[in-house]
Amino acid sequence: MPLPLRSMLLAMALLAGLVPLHAQVVINGQFDLFTTDEMGNVYALHGDELELFDKKGRSWLRNSVKTFGRIENIDAFYSLKLMVFSPDQGQLAVLDNTLSAQGSIMNLPRQGFAQVVLACMSVQNNFWFFDERELALMRVDGQLRSLSNTGRLDQLLGFTPKPISMQEHEGRLYVNDPEQGILVFDLFGTYMRTIPLLGASSFQVRGNKLFHFRSGVFYVYDMRSFEVQAFPLAEDLATDLKDARVERGQVFLLYADKILIQDLQR
Repeated sequence: MPLPLRSMLLAMALLAGLVPLHAQVVINGQFDLFTTDEMGNVYALHGDELELFDKKGRSWLRNSVKTFGRIENIDAFYSLKLMVFSPDQGQLAVLDNTLSAQGSIMNLPRQGFAQVVLACMSVQNNFWFFDERELALMRVDGQLRSLSNTGRLDQLLGFTPKPISMQEHEGRLYVNDPEQGILVFDLFGTYMRTIPLLGASSFQVRGNKLFHFRSGVFYVYDMRSFEVQAFPLAEDLATDLKDARVERGQVFLLYADKILIQDLQR
């Protein structure tokens, strides 16, 4: 981004209360992926090691998840209650605030869900699955009983979706298909619209803002004005960024060797 434009965006963001202040917390480590909950807790995964940090960067707990296989989905829809999912083995579990499994680990293929490749949490301790064979989104309860089903999305949408992540927020399911955009459904599985944000590798919905990471840049999309802008980060913070999230006045920045937590200007 040209420097004059970046300076102008930083000035505008300062007035809007979005500019990160000086670094508050550094969590050192090489993490494959991370997420946050609305309390600002950080869940960071490195290989088969999962670690929980508070918003001040203090490590609470660490747990090995060797029996799961490769974990690709972690979802902190509920604070201090993390869902982990391994599509390779079809295993899903909900972890409590000690990072221990709540109840038994679910083996989805044994329960009739042979090709679930994505999962996320839903209200009332329910789950959303994307089944690659059925090409359908399914909402199920904690006992894996069906609550809603979109039916075949290729027939509904006119194309074969290839989603890589999804999350529920305030009664809507947001599904990220980098080639098509963010597909939006209600809790009954009814398709509502597509938000035309292409190429996002990760995303997060908070209020009326959709934060997303694309090609090394962190963006924010206003779902009321439909405007999309690069999130205002100083040049040194924007360099070599791998992912980012925002929670309650803080921005969480993932790099190859650390997670940086900064307060936002109020």
